[in-house]
Amino acid sequence: MSETKIEAYTDPAGGWGSAKSLADILLRERIPLSGNAMLLRQNKPDGFMCVSCAWPKPAKPLPFEYCENGAKATAWEQTSKRVTPAFFDKFSVTELLTWPDYDLEEKGRLTHPMRYDPSSDKYKLVSWADAFAEIGRELKAMNPRETVFYASGRASLETSYMWALYARMYGHNNLPDSSNMCHESTSVALPQSIGVPVGTTILEDFEATDLILFFGQNVGSNAPRMLHPLQDARKRGVPIITFNPLRERGLERFTNPQSPIEMLTRSSTQISTQYHQVKTGGDIAALTGMCKALIAADREAVAEGRPRIIDIGFVAEHTHGLDDFVAFCDGQNWPALEARSGLKREALEAAAAVYARSNNVIGIYGMGLTQHRKGVETVNMLVNLLLLRGNIGKPGAGICPVRGHSNVQGQRTVGISEKPELVPLDRLKEMYGFEPPRDTGMNTVEACEGIVAGTVKAFVSLGGNFVRAVPDTSRMEPAWRRMRLTVQISTKLNRSHLVHGEVSYILPCLGRIEVDQQASGPQAVSMEDSTSCFHGSRGVATPVSDAVRSEPWIVAELAKATLPHNPRVDWDFWVADYARVRDAIEATYPEKFHDFNKRLFEPGGVHKPLAARERKWDTKTGKANFMAPTGLEADPDMTSARRDVLDLITIRSNDQFNTTIYGYHDRFRGVKGTRMVLFMNGNDIARLQLEDGETIDIVTEAGDEYAREVKGLRVVKYDIPEGNCAGYYPELNVLIPLWHHDEQAKVPAAKSIPVRVAKAAQLAVAD
Repeated sequence: MSETKIEAYTDPAGGWGSAKSLADILLRERIPLSGNAMLLRQNKPDGFMCVSCAWPKPAKPLPFEYCENGAKATAWEQTSKRVTPAFFDKFSVTELLTWPDYDLEEKGRLTHPMRYDPSSDKYKLVSWADAFAEIGRELKAMNPRETVFYASGRASLETSYMWALYARMYGHNNLPDSSNMCHESTSVALPQSIGVPVGTTILEDFEATDLILFFGQNVGSNAPRMLHPLQDARKRGVPIITFNPLRERGLERFTNPQSPIEMLTRSSTQISTQYHQVKTGGDIAALTGMCKALIAADREAVAEGRPRIIDIGFVAEHTHGLDDFVAFCDGQNWPALEARSGLKREALEAAAAVYARSNNVIGIYGMGLTQHRKGVETVNMLVNLLLLRGNIGKPGAGICPVRGHSNVQGQRTVGISEKPELVPLDRLKEMYGFEPPRDTGMNTVEACEGIVAGTVKAFVSLGGNFVRAVPDTSRMEPAWRRMRLTVQISTKLNRSHLVHGEVSYILPCLGRIEVDQQASGPQAVSMEDSTSCFHGSRGVATPVSDAVRSEPWIVAELAKATLPHNPRVDWDFWVADYARVRDAIEATYPEKFHDFNKRLFEPGGVHKPLAARERKWDTKTGKANFMAPTGLEADPDMTSARRDVLDLITIRSNDQFNTTIYGYHDRFRGVKGTRMVLFMNGNDIARLQLEDGETIDIVTEAGDEYAREVKGLRVVKYDIPEGNCAGYYPELNVLIPLWHHDEQAKVPAAKSIPVRVAKAAQLAVAD
């Protein structure tokens, strides 16, 4: 960590800042030559798919088809640094618990299986055989429904299929994953409205659109490769209207690092043509205002004999519920819409006017919409806006949720779901000769509740850093230690290894970028991107250690150690050749995966069939549904009349991917050398009698019996709506009550947390 420095960043996203950041991490991880060679294979048709976000691989890739954060992810995984048994001999778990997240992962790749030794408070080397034998004994002694098999979003389709089958053959549907923490609101909302659980756009739609609406997603840090189609759209004159509380550089200006002219001239492209700084949780109100304006314009057009604004032909043939939705919009007054959205009527009408004259419109959104108590309703409000003008199921238009992990959508496709109704259980029964459990399993929040209550006895994790990613960490960590068994399949050391159960294992696995050599030769794996395309991926790097094993091999060995012999499931046969796993996936999901092996490396990916793209609606009404929200407030149970309470938004920095911290430089926001900051509006700073740069504490104003606070944050004056503030996760996850989640999807409501902000002495007096 360098000296703390806060200063405004004036350059665009991309450009020389991106190039320097990439060079810095390649040098820091000691892979300046091999790193560049690997990056040339990243996101190429016959190369490896990025281990960072889920933005698609194009059929015709750029020469350098990677972004700054994707390159950081590759460098971070392929570091030359190693965490060996000697490292664990040197440091106790108690000591390692004092280390920051960055320091833990920065030590490098895990090289050997390790078992926690309580007598020395250290992890000790263990053989693979002994590890599997004990884990199997422990799991066989438990009630399967008291165990959780978690999956991070990076495991391949092959691994994910095996993991889900293993869990069900063991006897439970407790298969939470990282989607439960971010986009489960999407997976609940979209089936209600359009009959599919995922977005409807494909990459080619960006070439045919004439308007892009952007809600609650920071493209510059979270999916920078998307900036290329956004820039291309802007150069064609396509307007981009953005709704986001913070002014994010990637949504303002972009310099393409792959354009010599732009780099040499330092020119840039304006991304957003309108930028509306909506208050956190105010998106329902903003969308309602746009819809209200469209409905008024449509009535005016009818009265004057002009063409209608609402696509009445599409609405009549394909939708249900318009009258109730119109009644809801008519019932909202403009002062209330302005107050909750934080936007003027004129601004919302200006956005609606551009939408009204655009024919092919894409609606993009991220966790700014999903992570609220009414996240499902918020997503459906964006669908309502698109339905009014027929912008679902035609070229250049559709709904586009931006997924984070690179296969989080795909693992749900092949069976990782706590919801049995989403999995072809009868087909699994027929294929593998067992009775799958039919009861609903635990999602992420329910797993946390079970851990806190003591009813979850074992947690087996396929990747990720669950302990650090979940809400209410001050309650979760003590409860976690009361579990009997914790197992982490990982590439790098993180806090989830150190906050452990009574029996605890670290099982090191190959990364996606590494060559996976099995009996039939080097293996390919597959994943699904944000646009529902499947892609093949081939590793190119030498494995970090002879002792690490592939994820499919580890899953197979766990299954063999845990389950009774089943002649219909030959785990070793699958591990010898992953194409056989893909054959099993195709047999289980024939409509989605026909000719899967044959088509695995098709340029641009294999499109998963989606009925809504063809305007076929798999809903209860048989049509796309307008879904009126219950009100304008996205977090109605967390509002406070206290003037010293602000709505906190948790965000990630430019030097971060989810819980992985690459460094302490949030370049776009001008923060260097620290992550302990709180971004505040200047008027709020003055009103609360604080100073820019002052050190403060914050505490959650949740109205329950638990104290949740973070001390030692530095106030940073920032362009953010009054009444809102922002800070980094996972550091601020401690402030999110476990019960503060979407009412339907149970996604943690991390984008609106009421916090009291004051000097430490003031908090002590108030408490």
